Amino acid sequence: MSSSEVEESGGGLVERAKADRAAKRNWFSRIVLFIQQVIAELKKVVTPTRKELINFTIVVIAFVLIMMALVWALDQVFGFVTIFIFGTPLQ
Repeated sequence: MSSSEVEESGGGLVERAKADRAAKRNWFSRIVLFIQQVIAELKKVVTPTRKELINFTIVVIAFVLIMMALVWALDQVFGFVTIFIFGTPLQ
């Protein structure tokens, strides 16, 4: 999508928001303007393809597994150091 398309879709709302600030509209008009701006931004969202979604999911799962392994390893090391310093654990 080119930058001119983005400017055209949301450009009118931005100008309207600036004019509203100057005009000091009532709270209902500001809420309506906010909802219009939210809808304009949501129209710019691009949903990922199935292949991208699968790749992103695999990356997230791999990252979580790596972080779990790191936390487990640090827990084991700190546990060993604690037992080494303070003696055997209480049973």
